[in-house]
Amino acid sequence: MGIDPGLTRCGVGVVEGTLGRPPRLVAVGVVRTSTGLDLARRLLALEEGLAAWFDEYRPEAAGIERVFAQHNLNSVMDTAQASGVAAVSAARRGLPVTFHTPSEVKAAVTGSGTADKAQVTQMITRILRLAEAPRPADAADALAVAVTQIWRGGATNRYAAAVAAAKGKR
Repeated sequence: MGIDPGLTRCGVGVVEGTLGRPPRLVAVGVVRTSTGLDLARRLLALEEGLAAWFDEYRPEAAGIERVFAQHNLNSVMDTAQASGVAAVSAARRGLPVTFHTPSEVKAAVTGSGTADKAQVTQMITRILRLAEAPRPADAADALAVAVTQIWRGGATNRYAAAVAAAKGKR
């Protein structure tokens, strides 16, 4: 499962596949929360929405797009909190969680870490052999994270484990 965290719209994409085989779309959508709710209720609504996705599709792992620095501090905080909710929801189910940077996701699906959203959407549409581009952009981004998780998730997890082990030996 790939997650493009957001507080108003959190993209969710479920893709089936293994390294060396073409990935296949299982499901895609967004979990929405109302801006009329207070922050705690929005985070709860997000967790409930993600829980429904995890429980219905039972993924083997979760890839989450890592929050990156933006000029709007409120937006960064909202996205970071949504990311934390997604990670906890996956971890509660015993799933391995990998955080992928936006440039890592772009590079995985387009070959360029500086690709724009339109290029990512175009390539994810091709990679998954979809008749039309997934909408909204959050959904397409979640699929890109899911494909990145399949293609690079294991390597990223092994690297993180090696770094952690090296720190533990100091």
